[in-house]
Amino acid sequence: MSDFGYEPWSAEFVANPYPVFATLRAERPAFFHEPTGQWVVSRYEDVDALLRDRRLGRSYLHVAGHEEFGQQPEAEFLKPFWDLVRAGMLDVEPPTHTRLRRLVSKAFTARMVEGLRPTVRRLAEEAARSLAAEGGGDLIAEVAEPLPVTVIAEMLGVPAADRPLLRPWSADICGMYELNPPEAAQRTAVRAAVEFSDYLRELARSRRTEPRDDLISALAQVVDEGDRLTEDELIGTCVLLLNAGHEATVNATGNGWWTLFRNPGELERLRRDVSLVPTAVEELLRYDTPAPMFERWVLEDVTVAGVDIPRGAEVALQFASANRDPEVFTDPDRLDLARDPNPHITFGLGIHYCLGAPLARIELAESLAALLRLAPGLRLVSEPEWKPGFVLRGLHALHVEC
Repeated sequence: MSDFGYEPWSAEFVANPYPVFATLRAERPAFFHEPTGQWVVSRYEDVDALLRDRRLGRSYLHVAGHEEFGQQPEAEFLKPFWDLVRAGMLDVEPPTHTRLRRLVSKAFTARMVEGLRPTVRRLAEEAARSLAAEGGGDLIAEVAEPLPVTVIAEMLGVPAADRPLLRPWSADICGMYELNPPEAAQRTAVRAAVEFSDYLRELARSRRTEPRDDLISALAQVVDEGDRLTEDELIGTCVLLLNAGHEATVNATGNGWWTLFRNPGELERLRRDVSLVPTAVEELLRYDTPAPMFERWVLEDVTVAGVDIPRGAEVALQFASANRDPEVFTDPDRLDLARDPNPHITFGLGIHYCLGAPLARIELAESLAALLRLAPGLRLVSEPEWKPGFVLRGLHALHVEC
């Protein structure tokens, strides 16, 4: 049976997966994709339900071993990578996830995040002003990438001299999240994980003895009912905050401006009325989702769209497809910067809902507003090319003139 063009390694699919998603939602809303070994789920209703369903999990290791789930044991050389990742909350399930999220939330508070807004605004304005002064450049390299990594570095308390290390470490580690990464990418991710862990371990130890007004110090000091983060958990949490809060935000900025350039009427509407920025951010996140797919493991048999999916299977939840589902969004392929309501699921749902969503929204809104205000004549120079990854989907560059 045809997969209707679902080819996540294809450059054509990565550039525009939406026609394929429309066909899948209508004709094959849940099917097994042999090349990836995953069950692909594309309708909003099903993705929404499965994100909340505790019969699925980010990991299965709390209930079964690799062999029981038909998986090969992880290569020994990958151990440093998985030790780092599983010390954070992303790839673990309750009760470990519950405990880590509770502890991290005590330090990563809404008040702390909102307190970062003046810093985010200052950095966004500096980047926009610089881009305008130069008459343009690569919006991704000069605005989209520096802003979130600088914000997270300041938030964590990483010294300014060390911040250039963070972006390469983040990109290399995130290479492991693509579908079936080659061994070279896996080894690169391991090296980055070891280097980043060693760096953060030294920094965390100094903050335990000499705390400062930063998140690493706060995480090192947080205690809840006598419980506290271990050193490994603190490091895993910091790496997660950088990776999750940086890669997707860079892609959201680049994808968002590429969307605006392709919809000049809506861009002009936004330029005339900057009060639309908050809803514009939500619509851009829906319209071209920067992290279009998340995976879950089936811990107990489930039925999706009339299809039985067995325990031990891996499910590929298509966020980008769900965000274009006409059963939920009126005229979903039309960009509407004032769309309301807009129940997109770009940040996930359920217990793994993105902890950094409030910060991402602040960064995207302040960046968008700064460019609208300080580079009002921003225009595209050339059509961009997409990076090959689909799990984290973004552009190589976005060349603009002011």
